[in-house]
Amino acid sequence: MIEQFLWVIFPYLCIVIFIVGHIFRYRYDQFGWTAKSSEFIEKKQLVIGSSLFHFGIIPVFLGHVSGLLIPKTWTQAVGITDELYHLGAIWIGGFFGLVTLIGMFILTSRRLTIKNVRKLSSASDILVNFILLLIVFFGLYAAIVTNKVISGFDYRDSLSVWFRSLFVFRPDPALMMYVPFTFKMHILLSFLLFALWPFTRLVHVWSIPLNYAGRSYILYRKHDY
Repeated sequence: MIEQFLWVIFPYLCIVIFIVGHIFRYRYDQFGWTAKSSEFIEKKQLVIGSSLFHFGIIPVFLGHVSGLLIPKTWTQAVGITDELYHLGAIWIGGFFGLVTLIGMFILTSRRLTIKNVRKLSSASDILVNFILLLIVFFGLYAAIVTNKVISGFDYRDSLSVWFRSLFVFRPDPALMMYVPFTFKMHILLSFLLFALWPFTRLVHVWSIPLNYAGRSYILYRKHDY
């Protein structure tokens, strides 16, 4: 029953909360749809931490898309061997994962150690910071350490197959039975973050000001008194 809940019920529950929560938040709390920037309180650590985090998280995200959604047979068909794939996952993925972890550590430390930033932070802000920090840590540890210690394990044969099965509504919890603990924690914390997403400042991710690119220039004219 525990395996059924963790790898069938819990993921779908988090996805439903993610979708319904965003719709509810957008309809009834548009004025709260903000990142609540604390840049005016402290800027140096924010710029460093945020730059490192965003520089690392985009390649990490693309690596997850490749590893989880693209079947192993497809990469083999285009000439990418298992050894080459794992080298890329460890060295390239590990590098960007480490950059992301450092950035997230700086942002979390900043939120907790700078008094005025901490006062401005809500409980959800601190919770999200810790969950993100743990997600990145477990993901990096799994990629660099677990993959080396547990020889013969390939998450594309189990975890990735289970993840793709969620989209066709046929998840098999047995596929996750022998997945190492670090990978399990990484995926469970990620789903938890998705469930919390609509109720935190993370909603600002969907508010990219793309219209700025085509917006007319603002004209300033001098007024002589």
